Amino acid sequence: MQSMNLHKALVSALRRLPTEILTQIFNYCLPETKLLLPPSTLKAPMVLTRICRRWREVAVGMPNLWCRLYVEVNDRDWERAAFRYDLWFKRSCGHPLSLAFGCYHSTKLRSLLQPYATQITYLRVSVRPFQGGCPQLFVTDFPALQELAILGMTSPDIPTIAQSISRLPSTMRSLKVIDMKPLFDIECLSSFSPVWAHLTDVQIAVCHPNGILHLLRLCPNLSSSTLRIAFDQVEPLESFTHTKLQSLCITCDDLLTRPLSDLFNALSLPNLRALEARRNASWPHEDMKAFLARSKCPLKTLTVSCRVIITDAQREEYVSLIPSLEVIVDHSSR
Repeated sequence: MQSMNLHKALVSALRRLPTEILTQIFNYCLPETKLLLPPSTLKAPMVLTRICRRWREVAVGMPNLWCRLYVEVNDRDWERAAFRYDLWFKRSCGHPLSLAFGCYHSTKLRSLLQPYATQITYLRVSVRPFQGGCPQLFVTDFPALQELAILGMTSPDIPTIAQSISRLPSTMRSLKVIDMKPLFDIECLSSFSPVWAHLTDVQIAVCHPNGILHLLRLCPNLSSSTLRIAFDQVEPLESFTHTKLQSLCITCDDLLTRPLSDLFNALSLPNLRALEARRNASWPHEDMKAFLARSKCPLKTLTVSCRVIITDAQREEYVSLIPSLEVIVDHSSR
């Protein structure tokens, strides 16, 4: 019976699948999550190399399976880990790499990544505390970098990390400070120049609404942005028009009274298609109407938090200005 079962496996239809079909199946085996995870022998792509010789040959010959990786840096068994990482990178065969790592101040990590520097287009860095202050990121070593996400950054880290960010390549398109804890004022935002001019996507927290206007001035090519406002504006804002912004999400701290009113009164966004307001305690209906009328934008969706009350009459007023507009109340927003 054992012999019969083995021979049945040899004539299995899976073994007769053309390589083109098998590669499509392998692509669907990759984790659906966008998070970059450490390599595991129990998950694709590594598990695909442990089934049989043919599957291993097909998987190893698919560079797109080996383009995403979380690199964990520690002193335990580093040489063995570095060998595995290097083999993984070699299998990418020059394709763009998306990487994440939790320790950025490491000579070992720098040496490991150096041969593949021109392939790295996405980088997620978790900033960890170091004795003697925060060291500079070595993100400037990657001349093809397009997206940078920073986690765990604190306000004392800003001056040091800003020096690295200001020297990022002109290929950069997206900058995200994921946890949005440090608050950036106008001076801090200006210190990131000249990288702002190339960005099309930004996620960051600012101290005042005028910081948002300053950021928009620094980013003429910005098309989408997620921003957090931490303090009310004291002085009146100057009017500003941004012609390329298509998607804007604003999160307000709970104690703020009128940050959206100040912004709506100052901003004109003629290309805006999606607007979202989170954690907003009140809704400036009249200011919103004036903003829509002034911008004359092709807004498709207006999403507000569940704490905001928009009446049917108010919805009708918005739709009268933009007939295709959909107003959404997000009950998952806090």
